Amino acid sequence: MLTLKSNKAIVAITLFFSAASALNASCAPGGNFDLSKFVLQLPSGSTNNPDQISASRLAGCGGYQDPGHHYFFTESGDGAMVMKAPGGGNCATFPGAPRCRSEFGETNPWSSSAATNRLTADLLVTGGSSICIGQVFQSNSNNKPLAEVYYNGNGQITVGVEFVATGGQGQDLNKIGTVTPGSRFNYELRFESGVLSFSLNGGAFKTLKQYFTTSKAFFKMGNYNQGGDDSDIHVFGLTVQH
Repeated sequence: MLTLKSNKAIVAITLFFSAASALNASCAPGGNFDLSKFVLQLPSGSTNNPDQISASRLAGCGGYQDPGHHYFFTESGDGAMVMKAPGGGNCATFPGAPRCRSEFGETNPWSSSAATNRLTADLLVTGGSSICIGQVFQSNSNNKPLAEVYYNGNGQITVGVEFVATGGQGQDLNKIGTVTPGSRFNYELRFESGVLSFSLNGGAFKTLKQYFTTSKAFFKMGNYNQGGDDSDIHVFGLTVQH
């Protein structure tokens, strides 16, 4: 992975955030979103080697969407970016991570002590009982998350913070709030000046307790299916700032 040259740089990955009508339903997602800072991880591929789509392949109106519109494509009606993942691990997965995903990962790690590290997303969940819709991931040899944002079928939004850096010891589950199932909502996840915090639908930020430190991190966002049923999200807005 590359490193940012300046912690003061602001990298905006922006969809026409305010209205779905601004989206071009005739374009691949890369024609509506600037995906230049992401790699897309998919549930297709082979054992321990899921397909990964580079930013250069995602770019532009004619950019990548899977040919059968199974996992990643533009919705023909509202132009949203659709990200689907099978349930129950019935897919190509990474070693040590036996769940299916259609998920973006930043390619440029950043300093957790920098003044600005923010992920915002505007989305709609149309299927799935348990989905990780955002992550702060450690950028070190542990290759494990620091925190994960969960949506369940009842609309409960929870942020799980890992107890140990190497994982496997559970998470501190912070219940943030509830959204109406099937409704559009937004969140903002921050990890800046060493502080981890979260806001749902523009509400007050909740500071989340951390159990270890990590100097370098990166954001992930998308559909990382935690349940046994198939999951489906539609994304209308996505912004990352550093």
